[in-house]
Amino acid sequence: MEFRTVTTSLAPQAIGPYSQAIEIEGMLYVSGQIPLHPETGQMVEGGIVEQTKQVLRNLAQILTVGGSNLNYVVKTTIYMTDLSQFEEVNQLYAKAFGAHKPARSTVQ
Repeated sequence: MEFRTVTTSLAPQAIGPYSQAIEIEGMLYVSGQIPLHPETGQMVEGGIVEQTKQVLRNLAQILTVGGSNLNYVVKTTIYMTDLSQFEEVNQLYAKAFGAHKPARSTVQ
């Protein structure tokens, strides 16, 4: 089996010993994303709305460079520190994924 490492400057660089994504046998495995701005490496300001938008942008950029897009995502896991903000996250997620509805878990 051959692995292909996916890396882009359009999403935050890995902050540990891992890749932004790995492709093997036509499947793309994307590492978890946090709301870091790719140019500054800093957390975005503006609360949960701006943070969620940034995570989704980061994900979309990595998928694009990996030859995919949000329409081919099979499963997501959302980690939240405050489930009272779930509705805001859910609305942005629904807008990003449109009619495509991957399997999903949300964890606090």
